[in-house]
Order: sequence, then structure tokens, then C-alpha cells
Amino acid sequence: MTRIAFYTLGCKLNYAESSALQELFSQAGYTVVPFGTPADVVIINTCTVTETADAECRKIIRRALRSSPGAFVAVTGCYAQRAPEEIAAIPGVSAIFGNQEKARIVELVEQLRRQPATAPHVLVSPFHAPCFNPARSADQDSRTRAFLKIQDGCSYRCSFCTIPAVRGPSRSLPFEELPRHLRALEAAGYREVVLTGINLGDYRSPTGERLVDVLALIERLQPRFRVRLSSIEPNLLSEELIRLVARSSVICPHFHVPLQSGSPAILRRMRRRYTVELYRQRILLLKEYMPDCAIGTDVLTGFPGETEEHFAETYQLLESLPISYIHAFTYSEREGTPAASMPEVVPPPVRKARTNRLRALSERKRTEFYRSQLSTVRTLIPEQYDAERSRWTGWTENYVRVSIPGGPELGHEPLRVRLYALDGATVLGIPLDQTPAYLPLVGSVDEAA
Repeated sequence: MTRIAFYTLGCKLNYAESSALQELFSQAGYTVVPFGTPADVVIINTCTVTETADAECRKIIRRALRSSPGAFVAVTGCYAQRAPEEIAAIPGVSAIFGNQEKARIVELVEQLRRQPATAPHVLVSPFHAPCFNPARSADQDSRTRAFLKIQDGCSYRCSFCTIPAVRGPSRSLPFEELPRHLRALEAAGYREVVLTGINLGDYRSPTGERLVDVLALIERLQPRFRVRLSSIEPNLLSEELIRLVARSSVICPHFHVPLQSGSPAILRRMRRRYTVELYRQRILLLKEYMPDCAIGTDVLTGFPGETEEHFAETYQLLESLPISYIHAFTYSEREGTPAASMPEVVPPPVRKARTNRLRALSERKRTEFYRSQLSTVRTLIPEQYDAERSRWTGWTENYVRVSIPGGPELGHEPLRVRLYALDGATVLGIPLDQTPAYLPLVGSVDEAA
């Protein structure tokens, strides 16, 4: 019995790919064991979006070497693609595989484990003619949610981003293969499927279909699960797509639309493909069609040349728009990107202070959005059960985290619930068939008490 352990860092796409790798190794006779327990082979799927991500990858590699001394430790993913020499400098690493090598990683591990080596094997291919490798994964906590990769790579050239270099150009799952993947997830009993990609909105099948065609197909198939979209660039968020989601009975009214900066000058330096005005129009259009939809965004603080006035433009834009939450990231230099050599570097403490201000705004925005949902009826998928409190938590279709009373018999079946009170970062709800007549429908927990 050959034991194998996995560790994944970074985006949902990485998790989907790791799940596909885990399935391939299982089919080859390997026994999957939890990361941190002794294993014969360890696969670490890495991220390189920030300097912090790189440091976390190195920490996990060292942890694997400590927990499984003598194991074949292979590192793959975006950090492996970008900086294999940095990983090779860590004593004990057996092999480094680029993103294109993931598709044949079982064969490579089998082959290289038999070869004595005094230095790590490095197999990192450039993206000359990249192919699309399908992948899907499960949420390991509850197994109610799956992630389906339908797009990979990015053909944009934002000045701060390494993703095109480590993921290659945009490419997509063939349209005719979609029904097979969707039916397989349905047969497995998942209640929610998240469509993922590096640049999901840029989905284009080899036969020409776009993301809106994918959503129309899903609507026609009417699967026994709901579908959620991952991040979509604002310039790819068409009114046609918004209208389709607004009238859909399957696709969740939840959008994640990256902003990065609300300053026109900084957006141009970032080489983003939209204007502040276009972004504003798209957000307001979403709310026009779907007043209760959740809208998240990404923002990068401390980009070279960002003055306090530029940051104020970002802050004021976000404050004025009906955004539900903000993922704020602190800019870090990425070697090989145009931004890394730009002048007017913002001091790191200033970058972090701006990030913290946006995170505080995010908390306020989330609370405002949650409060706006009190007294509404939503569909909740119970995910995590707290036996001590006899309560379940999960997410509504419009991305509100809700806690409801109930025993283990509820399972993971979707429920119609009424939201009635705020409880910190969660909203309290009650299943409709358990709603007492006296239950208050608005106000805080204290007010409800």
C-alpha cells in the first residue's frame, strides 16, 4: 500500500485540480491519507499570487518534509511554475512539476520514484500549446458543494499579475462536454456547483460558445443543484448574462466583480480593461435586475503611484456602491511584472493601513447587506452542524451566512428559511414550517430577545 497525502493552497481552481489528481492517484492504487500523517508520497499544489503566498508554500513544504521524512515530496502549481529554483533550494524536495505536468503527474511520480537523485527533478514546461485539463472538486467539510473548472489561463496582461505567465493563455472546457460533467455532479448528490476559472467570464469553447451559453444550457438542463459563479471581470459582465441570471431558477444571484482600484489613474497603470464608470454601471445594473443579489469585489491597495487621493477615490466609490463585501489585498512586488519596476513605491506600512481600512469598510458593508435581508425568505443549504448548540449553518442563494435550529436529521437538504436577526457575522433564521407566530422578523439579536 502506497500512502499519498495532498495539500492545496490558493484559488478554488487549484482545489478542483488537486481533487482530480487525488482521483487519478486513487485509481492507480494509492491510498490517500490526511496531510501531516506519515506518507510515502506528498503532493503540494501551490499558489504564487502574492509574496505571502510564496512564503506559505515554503512553510507547507517544510512541514511535509518533517511529517513524512523520506517521502517523495513533489511540488506543483503556480509557484512551481514561476520559481522552481526557489523550491529546489529547499533540502529534501524530490520533484517540481509545472502546471502543464499536472495532467501526467501519476506517470511522472511512478517513474521518478524509481530513479536515485541527488537533486530535485525539475519538470516545468513553457506554455507553447497548452491544453485544457478538466477538473472538479468537493467541499471536504460538508460535501454539499462542488467546484467545476470550465476555464483556465488568462490572456490579459495586467501590470501587477503573474497569472498569465504561470497559467498560460485563456482556454476552456469544450461546450459539448459540459452536460456529462454536470450530470456526474448531480448523480453524486451535490446541492451546489460553483463554476470556476482563472478568468471565468472569458470562457469560450473551441466551438465558439461563451459563458452566457453555458448558463443558458444549465437553465435548460434544470439540474437538481443550484449553480454559483466565481469571479467575473466587469468588462465581461454583459447585460445579456445579467438578465439570464435574474430570471433563472437555478443560478444564484451572487456576483464577484473585481475592482482592484477606484482611481482612473491607477486603473490605467494596472492595465485593467475597464473604466471606473463602466464598473459603476455594471454594479448598478446588477441591483436594478436583482435588488437582493450579493456583490463582492477584490481591491488591491498600495499599488505603485497610489497616493492618498487615489486611495480616497477607491474608498469613496466602494462606499457609494451597493457592494456586499470586499476582499482587500495588499500589493506585493512580483518579479517579472511591469509593476515591479514602477517608481513611486508605496511604503509597506501605508499599504497595510489602507488594506485594514477597506477590511473595516467590508465588515460594515456586509452588515448592511445582511440587515437588508432580514424578514426575507431564502433557500438555505445546511452545511455544518454544531451538536452542542443543535444548530446548522450554511449559505443562502444570495450568499448570506445563516444559522438555524435543528437536529442532525436535517442533513444537507435545502430548506426555505426566514431570516430574522443579526448575530455577529451570521444571520439567524428559522425553517418556515417551524416559524412561531410571535417570531420577530427584524432587528438585532438583543432586540429579538
